[in-house]
Amino acid sequence: MGYISEVAGRGLAKFLTKPIRQSTQVATVTQQQLLENLQPGDVLLVEGDTRISVAIKYLTQSTWSHAALYVGNALSHDSPWQLPKVLIEADLKEGVRAVTLAQYAQMHTRICRPVGLSDEDRKRVVDYVITRLGHQYDLKHVFDLVRYLLPTVPVPARFRRRLLALGSGDPTRAICSTLIAQAFESVRYPILPEIQRTWSDNPMHVDCYAEIYHIRHYSLYTPRDFDISPFFDIIKPSIANGFDYRSLAWSDNLQKKGLLPCGPENSDEGPSLE
Repeated sequence: MGYISEVAGRGLAKFLTKPIRQSTQVATVTQQQLLENLQPGDVLLVEGDTRISVAIKYLTQSTWSHAALYVGNALSHDSPWQLPKVLIEADLKEGVRAVTLAQYAQMHTRICRPVGLSDEDRKRVVDYVITRLGHQYDLKHVFDLVRYLLPTVPVPARFRRRLLALGSGDPTRAICSTLIAQAFESVRYPILPEIQRTWSDNPMHVDCYAEIYHIRHYSLYTPRDFDISPFFDIIKPSIANGFDYRSLAWSDNLQKKGLLPCGPENSDEGPSLE
């Protein structure tokens, strides 16, 4: 029975990770800009284009459906003619793997950077995900995959996080955001903890309270949490090194200067309806 479930699970995983036809995504930054601005320990969020991405976007009410950790040059690179593998992610079909930055060069992405993370802890976070390379999803739990076949079934908001917890709960069976959440949890770095306020019992200090942080279980983290976390900075490569809006090459200005042919393909007014 376990073998049959495993085969069925692999079939479903292949179906769910297949890209779907949708409007063309245009990356807002170039691959070179990403490479120049990423630092080891950064989380790269991705707006995916697969069937399971649609479900994750719906359940999290977010643009982001996938997350990967940038590890820089931490992995050996023996072939100079190949692009280096600088991201580690958990893929539903392939498991925890290393990929190149070109994997997401044509997709919308966002860099989330942990603020104040020490160099020592940054290395520990990177080493944590590297040691998990090769770990796989537990695809025997077919019902965990079936839920994604109907990605937009109405689900109460309070249950959406738990619908994303995939697999048997074995820590080695990671999903993308779970893997990264475990890595930061290993150095006690907060992502989106639950905060409990405890008020003072002393009548002389009734306005005093303490904030107690509680770690949310790693299986409940989603890619969106890194985006909205108060402890992660959002890095935008197009403005990180300075931005001057006056230096942009607008098509109408170039046409006026005779530097751009004025034809239908270069017109801002769109095609004629006549």
